[in-house]
Amino acid sequence: MAKIIGGLAVSHTPTIGFAVDHNKQQEGAWAPIFDGFAPMQRWLEEKKPDVLLYVFNDHVTSFFFDHYSAFVLGIDDEYAVADEGGGPRDLPPVKGHAALSQHIGASLMADEFDMSFFQDKALDHGLFSPLSALAPWQGGWPMQVVPLAVGVLQFPIPTARRCYKLGQALKRAVESFPEDLKVAVVATGGVSHQVHGERCGFNNPEWDAQFIDLLINDPERLTEITLAEYATLGGLEGAEVIMWLIMRGALSANVEKLHQDYYLPSMTGIATLILENQSREAPVDVHQRQRDKINLQMSGVEKLPGTYPFTQARSLKALRINRFLHRMIQPEWRKRFREAPQALYQEAGLTAEEQTLITELDWRGMIHYGVSFFLLEKLGAVVGVSNLHIYSAMRGETLEQFQQTRNQQVLYSVAGKKE
Repeated sequence: MAKIIGGLAVSHTPTIGFAVDHNKQQEGAWAPIFDGFAPMQRWLEEKKPDVLLYVFNDHVTSFFFDHYSAFVLGIDDEYAVADEGGGPRDLPPVKGHAALSQHIGASLMADEFDMSFFQDKALDHGLFSPLSALAPWQGGWPMQVVPLAVGVLQFPIPTARRCYKLGQALKRAVESFPEDLKVAVVATGGVSHQVHGERCGFNNPEWDAQFIDLLINDPERLTEITLAEYATLGGLEGAEVIMWLIMRGALSANVEKLHQDYYLPSMTGIATLILENQSREAPVDVHQRQRDKINLQMSGVEKLPGTYPFTQARSLKALRINRFLHRMIQPEWRKRFREAPQALYQEAGLTAEEQTLITELDWRGMIHYGVSFFLLEKLGAVVGVSNLHIYSAMRGETLEQFQQTRNQQVLYSVAGKKE
C-alpha cells in the first residue's frame, strides 16, 4: 500500500528559483533562504519518497481565466517547465506518476470532490521554484510528482475548510493505492504577502508564526477563518496559505515537527516546515473500503459488450491523436489537412498506427485505440462523412443495415456551412 510519510510546507516565491539559477545561495541576502531549505533537502535525501504530492497554484501561466477551476489534478507522466515570459528555466521535466494520479482522481470524485484534470501542460514557479531548491535535478529529478493546482487567484476560491477536507480525502486516496509507494505531501504558497494595489508590500510576521503554530497543533481552528480574514491578516495573495491546510489534512492528527524556519527578505515571508506523520493503522481494512467506493459507480460496465469508457488512462494514451483531431475546429488546420495530410501527421508527431487509423477512416479502430467519439464526429464533418455512417461502421454494418434499426432514416453531422 502507498504510505504518506510526512508533509513539507514552503513558500513558492520566484525569488527562490532566481537565486538557484544565478548561484546566489551563499550570498548574504539569499543565504538564509537556503539555510531553511537545507533540513528539507536532508529529510528528502534520507526518506527517499517515491512521489511528491505537490500542492501549488499556477500564476496565470498554464491556466487562464477563460476556464478557471478550483482543484485541478495532473494525470500525466511528465511535466515540463513553463515559459512565464522570459523563457523557461533551464530545468529538466519532472516525471509524473500517472497511475497514482488517476487513482487519486477517481477517489476524490468518489468522495464528491468535483475535480478538473490536466495533461500535457508545463508548470510554472508555483511548483518548480521551491522544487529546484528541494531536490537535485542534474541527471533527472530523484522522485516523481502528482501536481494538484488550486485556483486561488480569481474569486470565489475554495474555503479554508474545503481545503482541509480535500487533504483528508487525499489521505484516503493515497493510502488506498495498492502499490507500495512512499509519498510526501508538499504544500506551497504564502506566507504573508500582497503584491497588488496600494497595500502592496504588506507583511505580518506575527500572523505567520501564529498560523504555523495552529497548522501544526490545531488545524481545525484555521478552518473557521474566512478568506477576508486571511487577507486581512496575511495580505490578499497571502490567503493562498490555505493550500497548506490541504497538506495538513492529508497527515495524521498527531504529527512531529522536525523543522521550522522563517525569513522575510523582501516581499514575501519565506517559511519552511517539515511534519512527519504519526499515523496508526485501523483494526479494519479501510483502504479496501475506499477502493470499493471508488469502483462502485462503474462496477459492471466491463460486462457491456462493445463499450469503452473514456477513462483518464485512455485519454493519456491517445492524447496525441485526440489533440490532432480536436484541431479540426480550426479552419486553417482543416485546410492543411485536406491539402497535405501526411505533412500534418509528421508535424503533429503521429505514430504510423495513428496515421493509418485516420487515413483509413477506421472509426471503430480509433475508438478501440482511445479516441473520443466526439472528436470522430469532427473528423467526419471535415471529410464529409455523416454521424450515421460512423455509427454504422461502429457496428460493422452498412449504412442501410443500420438505418433499418432506426425509427427515422435521416443523415446529419456537426458540420456547419460548407467551406
